[in-house]
Amino acid sequence: MAEPDLLGRRLLFFTGKGGVGKSTVTAATALLAAERGKRVLVVEVDAKGNLTEQFEQGAVGFQPREVYPGVFAMVMRTEDSLKEYLKLNLRVPVLGRLGPLARVLDFVATAAPGVKEILTVGKVCWEVRESIEGRADWDLVVVDAAATGHIIGQLDAPRAIQELVAVGTVRTQTDWMVELLSDPALTALNIVATPEEMPVNETIELVERARAELQVPLGAVFVNRVLPELFTRSDEKTFEALRRPESGAVLTERAGPGATTVLEAARLAVSLRRTRATHLTRLRETVDLPMVYLPYLFVRDAGLRVTRMVAEAMAQELGL
Repeated sequence: MAEPDLLGRRLLFFTGKGGVGKSTVTAATALLAAERGKRVLVVEVDAKGNLTEQFEQGAVGFQPREVYPGVFAMVMRTEDSLKEYLKLNLRVPVLGRLGPLARVLDFVATAAPGVKEILTVGKVCWEVRESIEGRADWDLVVVDAAATGHIIGQLDAPRAIQELVAVGTVRTQTDWMVELLSDPALTALNIVATPEEMPVNETIELVERARAELQVPLGAVFVNRVLPELFTRSDEKTFEALRRPESGAVLTERAGPGATTVLEAARLAVSLRRTRATHLTRLRETVDLPMVYLPYLFVRDAGLRVTRMVAEAMAQELGL
């Protein structure tokens, strides 16, 4: 399957099971785009605060701040998004905190699912539309979106509101959002997974649900932490021969007591890769989307160095 036109769109969502490296892949995409001359807005939806750590920067707020040349980051906050909506669309001046109005929002959001989510998705879509129409500087908006268990409800919010509201300002707002989100030339939902049982299961389920329940186009599956093939079959036969008691004794005598530990580590590496290869094969055979493979990085630290390594691997995979 052909590589996806990752940087050719205007809005990229990234989702995935917790712990698969979703924020790292999101940050790497933003960095890759910026290094190819694009001005990027990267949005952290769940406000965990670790997205900017990928650029070795401190926390950001609702107002975008540059965290790397060409990359601006912001954290989504429902109350700030509502204040901006009231100001821009209803011409309601809002000073300070919303107070009782925010509590009303919480009540309405509980009674009518989709209200809170649309403030998040609406802000993202608004930034994209502003850039398309020349009122904002972003060439690309990249979203560190909700995890697999919540992304359907988040992206389906505009359509859900459409079903609740037939006419009026809110309906008009959701109409253009749905149009933007459903345009494959503009938008793509990408999934980050690792070659392990649970992330693969969740990815397969999400693809099925997204196709059945969403109008948002699917982009690619980013398979993170793929282990390399370190040893051949002939290498394994050699290792097994060296594990025999008589061979092990000679090896320990010649190379020291750590030699057998190295052999056990090699066996573990082979076993782990083969187990992951099984899950990866199932993912490839079940999900008919482009796959972007990112290597397991044998590094202890995080931050910009890791983000750049992932971006370079991504560029190589995509031929950029």
